[in-house]
Formats: sequence, structure tokens, C-alpha cells
Amino acid sequence: MNKLPQITLAFWVMKICATTLGETAGDLLSMTLNVGYAVSSLILISVFVLTLLTQLFSRTYNPVLYWLVILSTSTAGTTMSDFMDRSLGLGYATGSLILVSILVAIFAAWKWSGESLNVSKVQSRRGEMFYWMAILFSNTLGTALGDYLADDSGLGFAGGALFIGATIAVVVLARYFTQLSSVVLFWVAFVLTRPFGATLGDFLTKPHDKGGLDFGTVGSSVVLAAILLVMIAGAAYAKNKRSQPALAELS
Repeated sequence: MNKLPQITLAFWVMKICATTLGETAGDLLSMTLNVGYAVSSLILISVFVLTLLTQLFSRTYNPVLYWLVILSTSTAGTTMSDFMDRSLGLGYATGSLILVSILVAIFAAWKWSGESLNVSKVQSRRGEMFYWMAILFSNTLGTALGDYLADDSGLGFAGGALFIGATIAVVVLARYFTQLSSVVLFWVAFVLTRPFGATLGDFLTKPHDKGGLDFGTVGSSVVLAAILLVMIAGAAYAKNKRSQPALAELS
């Protein structure tokens, strides 16, 4: 049974919100609370494993659980990327290249396993495992790429967000006006939403002298969490409403 959500506009809005929250929440733990990148990564990877196992062994799609796993990959991806790029001194460009290689390897293994990369056709636990590994490392890559665009490229936080946003718009146009694979375009858009969220999150939280709005990690995280919670509640309500007619027919 497919336990993943339908790909709608609401899905993409929630994905961007979750990735932006992942950036601010990851920075809140590692920087504002001064836990550090390494310890924060260990904590958040543990949370990811716990939520992932719960998701893998659930029998049906649960919006709350699904978005908890998405959020855990986003926060873990933030601190994992920062640990690689800053603590290990790899830099954003090198870190991004390493993560691109890992992500390509995941997609290749997924393809060669015989499982479909089309998320609407993910039916097995093995296929779902590939799906979540791709998401974890795409979120880690997105943080490194977002930091590279904001810092090393000279675009700044707002410029980086605008650049990624424009690139996503091109992918959307390609989906409707070209014959390119919808599966490939989905994953390209999925990966790109992470650096968009990363640069947007930094733009919200960083001080004015660094080109940000200086809302802080705490305030930004609270607002983003509230928005995401409302949308998750809406998704759960819609799912329950759809299931009621089916239950009525069975009775």
C-alpha cells in the first residue's frame, strides 16, 4: 500500500515550509543553544531513525507521521551539512559535490533494485526506504547548496532564494510544456525546494548586517511550526473526510 501523500500544490507549500523550518530549527539547536553541529546531528539522526521506523511499519498514510519524518530529515540535513562543510572544513562546494555523488548513487541503486522511482507507485518497504534515504540526503545537499549560493556565490540570502525560486519555476514550466519525464522533474523540484528553504530560512533569521531580516531562530521556528501544524491538521482532516464514505459503504 502506498503510504505517501498525493502531489498537490498543498504538498509543495508544506514541503517548503518544512524545509525552511528544518533550517531554522537545526540552527536553533546547533548554534543558538550552542549544542554544536556534531552532537546536534547525532540527536537529530536519532529522531529521524525513530520516526522513520514508525513510518515504515505503519499500515496506512498518516499525514502527521509523514511530515514528522520530513521535518526530521530537514533538521538533520541542516546540521549534517554544517558539520561536513564547517566542522570538517570541506567547504560548501566540496560538500555539495560529495552529497550529489551520494544522492546519485542512491537513485542508481533504487533504479537497479527494480523499484519504481515514481512516488505514486512506491508500494514496498524497500522502495519506501530508498525514498526516505533520497529525501535525507537531498535535504543535506540542499543545505550545502543553499549556503554556497548565499555565501560563496555572492548572491546573499535573498538573492539565493530568488535564484532557486526562479529555477523551480522553470522546472514547473517544463512539467507542463515539455515532454521531459515527470518523475525526473519531480525529483529535481524536490531537491531544489531544500536550498530554497535553506536560503529563505537564513534570510529570516540572520542579522541585518549579514543581509537577513533578523527575526531570530526561535521566533522564525515558532511561526513556521505553527503554519506547518495548521496545514498538517488540514491534511489529516481531508484524509479522514475521504475515508468516511468508504467506511460507510463497507458497513
